[in-house]
Amino acid sequence: MDPALRDAALRWIADDVDASDRDELQAVLAAALAGDADAAADLADRMAGQLRFGTAGLRGPVRAGPNGMNRAVVVRTTSGVARWLPDGGIVLIGRDARHGSDTFAADAAGVLAAAGFDVRVFAEPLPTPVLAYAVRELGAAAGIQLTASHNPAPDNGYKLYDHTGAQIVPPADTDIETAIAAAPAAVAVPRADTWLRLPDDMLRRYLDRAASLPRGTARDLRIALTPLHGVGGQVALDALRLAGFTDVVVVAEQFEPDPDFGGMAFPNPEEPGACDALLALADKADADLAVALDPDADRCAIGVRDGGRFRMLRGDETGALLGEYVLATLDRAAHPEPLVSTTIVSSSMPASIAAAHDARYAETLTGFKWLVRAGDGLVYACEEALGLCVDPESVRDKDGISAAVLAADLAASRKAAGSSVTDALAELDRAHGVHLTGQVSIRVTDLGVIGTLMARLRAEPPATLAGVPVVAEDLLPDADVLRLAGDGVRVVVRPSGTEPKLKAYLQVVRPAGAGDADDVFDRLRADVTELLG
Repeated sequence: MDPALRDAALRWIADDVDASDRDELQAVLAAALAGDADAAADLADRMAGQLRFGTAGLRGPVRAGPNGMNRAVVVRTTSGVARWLPDGGIVLIGRDARHGSDTFAADAAGVLAAAGFDVRVFAEPLPTPVLAYAVRELGAAAGIQLTASHNPAPDNGYKLYDHTGAQIVPPADTDIETAIAAAPAAVAVPRADTWLRLPDDMLRRYLDRAASLPRGTARDLRIALTPLHGVGGQVALDALRLAGFTDVVVVAEQFEPDPDFGGMAFPNPEEPGACDALLALADKADADLAVALDPDADRCAIGVRDGGRFRMLRGDETGALLGEYVLATLDRAAHPEPLVSTTIVSSSMPASIAAAHDARYAETLTGFKWLVRAGDGLVYACEEALGLCVDPESVRDKDGISAAVLAADLAASRKAAGSSVTDALAELDRAHGVHLTGQVSIRVTDLGVIGTLMARLRAEPPATLAGVPVVAEDLLPDADVLRLAGDGVRVVVRPSGTEPKLKAYLQVVRPAGAGDADDVFDRLRADVTELLG
């Protein structure tokens, strides 16, 4: 074994604040020293540097070592955050129900309290949007949510919000990472054992705001709901009922928070099969609308009856639907120059919708930390990955709860008028052209594969895709993104910022009635799959 690796592991063990983590890493080290090749590889991965801030904060497997989520990493990370923040001020801390979240939240609170901050902690696991709302509501200096969102059950994470209520952007992330690197060993970081609990009315204030979002008066709607074993179930139920949507049936076996997510490999509404139980319930209960939240409830997926069966809408479809609804019902006296935003990898239909409503439009890099900073006058933001911000005045982040309320409002209004959500989708196609979007993803175990593939694509980009000539546009150094675009065809390739994946985002745009959109899209998917193979 490399003596430097051995010594680094021994130092980390000596400086860890948790006895069980010390024992865990000691066992891996001992096995590696005994010649176990798997243990040696595991040790090298655990010691391969500290977790980095990605698209949505820190995320990693719950395990001992600097390249994992554990108490020592949380303590040192929070020490760096404390050094980065202005002295004093309120810092809010929330958490989901994942393995370790309660302990990590207490460690973060202890570090910040010892550093002189006014620390206030949510008493129970709650959705991430509630924390984002509370930061703005209380004028806090920062907010921390312990969550890995829709990642697999073995993971956890650390989302950081600044005083605006939005997640941090560069250079804050690199400044904090520099402060973390300069922080003392975890055992040497001071921690207090007392802090304040957020008042119980904070959740009620969030719910009242979400319940105020409907534009219409119709409430005759049956909704099927699943939180996918996360923390959004009861909060979503309460928000919908406060808004007047009382006919809600839930997927009982997925309703209570479960850190193991009922055995789901990927508790993400985007994943194939994740919403099967929801769709079955919606069909059996003769529901009008199906709603799936991801585990921390910042994402919302919508299902509708289409041709006699329920199907989940793509994130781009829901984004366009709610964007049209927001702009069509907007109080223009209060918002004379409205702005909508989406990302470079999402459908371009919101641009056409904005133009039709004489609204401004912005396209940003991937991530809601960029979307909510698109400019003044923001009234709506969406992304293809089921992220929806329908009330940026209150929550400067994606919010699955408020999106579910507004989707219910849209569906009920359509039903009352003798129409449907699928009719609304067809109207958008006729007005703006058919926009077909999808994704080709490669999940890897060796992150080096992603860099190799990106380098190959940059060196030898394709000349055509789906029979259409395309031109490559490299977004470096601003973003590790390659965009390939031609007449009615677009592919954007980028590494995921939250998972070990290389993602290709596909779009085909055809005039309504052209009739060949599906065929072109199938050929595009086949070409991209071969390109990334």
